[in-house]
Amino acid sequence: MSTELNLLLGHLAVVGGFSLAAILVLSILRKQKTSSAAFAWIMAIFFAPYIGVPFYLIFGGRKLKRDAHTKKDIHLEVQETVPREEADPIDSLLREYGIPGATVGNDVRLCPTGIDIYNELVSLIENAEHQILITTFILSRDDVGKDIVQRLARKVAAGVTVRLLLDDIGSMFTTRRFLKKLIDNGGKVAYFMPLFRAPFHGKTNLRNHRKIAIADQKIVLAGGTNIANEYIGPKECEERWTDLSFVLQGPAVRHYLEVFQSDWLFAAGEKVNIIPPCTSETPVKGDGIVQIVPSGPDVPRDPVHDALLTAAYTAEKRLWFVTPYYVPDEALAQALRLAAQRGVDVQVVIPAKSNHKLADLARGTHLRELNERGGKIIKYPHMVHAKVVVVDDRLSVVGSANMDMRSLFLNYEIVMFSYSKPEIEQVHNWVKNLMMESTKGVQPVGFVRDTVEGIARLMAPLL
Repeated sequence: MSTELNLLLGHLAVVGGFSLAAILVLSILRKQKTSSAAFAWIMAIFFAPYIGVPFYLIFGGRKLKRDAHTKKDIHLEVQETVPREEADPIDSLLREYGIPGATVGNDVRLCPTGIDIYNELVSLIENAEHQILITTFILSRDDVGKDIVQRLARKVAAGVTVRLLLDDIGSMFTTRRFLKKLIDNGGKVAYFMPLFRAPFHGKTNLRNHRKIAIADQKIVLAGGTNIANEYIGPKECEERWTDLSFVLQGPAVRHYLEVFQSDWLFAAGEKVNIIPPCTSETPVKGDGIVQIVPSGPDVPRDPVHDALLTAAYTAEKRLWFVTPYYVPDEALAQALRLAAQRGVDVQVVIPAKSNHKLADLARGTHLRELNERGGKIIKYPHMVHAKVVVVDDRLSVVGSANMDMRSLFLNYEIVMFSYSKPEIEQVHNWVKNLMMESTKGVQPVGFVRDTVEGIARLMAPLL
């Protein structure tokens, strides 16, 4: 009897397994954005089902809306903006996606080093009079993290409202015990998309990669930089990565506020009220024309990816990218190859060796194909973590989104598109200085390496 029962249970397990696999394959075909992503997941499920099935259930979600707690879409308030007939084509495209047009009168200042970024963050915290709002992917428990937490704790004790939002995976080891003084003094902390809350709803893969710090709803520090010693600090550090952030004042601050408000409401269940702009004070006098563009599961479609794709097809002279990981989808990779082939100065600045071996493997064939079409591969000798794009003399992009499929299709991201010449020139010069410290070209590889990189490229949507 026990043998028959075992056979029956085994048969049911096989039937159930095939049925589950079939259901998941249908789900993949229906929900995945790209054919490469669908192919990678289907191969994982068929060839390694005991790994592929649970991994898809945990990590396979993309813009899923499974239950009442799923984050609502962001709706940014339209402000006085550049007239449609004067707007850049990228600006016009983004408006069709529901992104408000570029605002005028902003002041933008780049923070080109980790010391500069640290000093600006400290200044933002210490000079805040009423409120500090911070969201970051990583808040480390190292000396820099401790220093920032202590400063926040002191501001809370002095009566300043502090809200700190951390991604649950990026800041996995930053426990509430580490933040105890901040919390005990009255500060509030929330973790975005907790790892062990409904892990099989497919949302574990959806991480908040945004980096925003806002003081008194008037000044923003944003970009690609986390809060840890490898990113920022008061002194030079040999191990520090090269990164880029910026300080923003002006009407565009409101859009960063609205994004933080949406993220905080989802993670903490509390609404952060946005006060109307104060008209009694002298308004910020800047010439910056900027457009704030969030992307991720809380934004319809893929505005950052599609804007970069459009930029690649419309660029006439220059198309520069700085990214730690170059793993684009095939549409974007092909657009860059075609731009290089028609004579556009396409240059991709990457670290000679990044902190992710799999990403380095997956980028290999992409880089060689681009190089063969006339694109230039610039390898920076140290880890570069900045996310930057320069398009001709008409657009620069700085923010949190890497040039990879995770950032462009999965993560919650936010970037700033600048259309004014002084801001574009700042970014252009920063990238140019980076290139001067780098080496050019890609090395040929043997059969084994080429094969391994080809496999990694196929698996890139799962990275």
